[in-house]
Amino acid sequence: MRDSSRRWAWLGVLVIGLILYVIVLRTLIHTQNPNFVPSLILLGAAVVPMSFLTFTRARTGRWQVPTSALVIAAFFGGVIGTVVAGTLEYNTLRGLGMLPMILVALIEESAKLIVPVILLLTIMYRHERRLPSDGLIIGVASGMGFAALETMGYAFTALISSNGNIGAVEETLFLRGLTSPAGHTAWTGLTAGALWAFIASPTGKKFAEFVATFAGAVALHTLWDTYAGLVAFIILAVISLGWLFLALRRYRAFADHDLSLKRPLTV
Repeated sequence: MRDSSRRWAWLGVLVIGLILYVIVLRTLIHTQNPNFVPSLILLGAAVVPMSFLTFTRARTGRWQVPTSALVIAAFFGGVIGTVVAGTLEYNTLRGLGMLPMILVALIEESAKLIVPVILLLTIMYRHERRLPSDGLIIGVASGMGFAALETMGYAFTALISSNGNIGAVEETLFLRGLTSPAGHTAWTGLTAGALWAFIASPTGKKFAEFVATFAGAVALHTLWDTYAGLVAFIILAVISLGWLFLALRRYRAFADHDLSLKRPLTV
């Protein structure tokens, strides 16, 4: 019963979050009080990524990653990631006079790994068994924070550029919130999971897999920013999410097998 409730916890997060969003939106429209705009943007940006984090965490097979670590990854990963990425992108733009999409992807994918690396190498290092699925879920949390803060920024920009049009804010929140699981959250989850697999089994093969995974995330990010069509988004979303869940399934299968045999974890 407990495992079942955990597997469906994401649905509760999604439903409750959407209800709160609708309540805030209706109140904003009814009262015309701009004080409700921050709450609307926060809920609209965070509900779907948070639901996806809950969904992914339940499918690791274990809940051994402390909630505090996920909160740290989401909050500090989002704040530090956006600040570092924004600063580097600004400096690159000033230096080159242009900002190629591949550089944007490289900068952001690197910035989102800062907090997961710190967590993976310090807090989580104290655990006897360091499961790659732990790294994956920490990466998803960091990507969630980054995606939510970035969406909030875009929503705020839409509000200003549209002279306070709430419809423009809703559209921005809907589009970016809906696509966030297939973007930042999936890519950072994949790279952090591959990094943790290398740390758990530090071989040349695992390092090559991490480098290939990071390069793949950068490539998907670049294509995502380059092609704005619906068909392209759907294809890239399927690839990103499919890759993420294949990695999660692989990590979980190896962990279950090695734990049952009480052998060192090798993935």
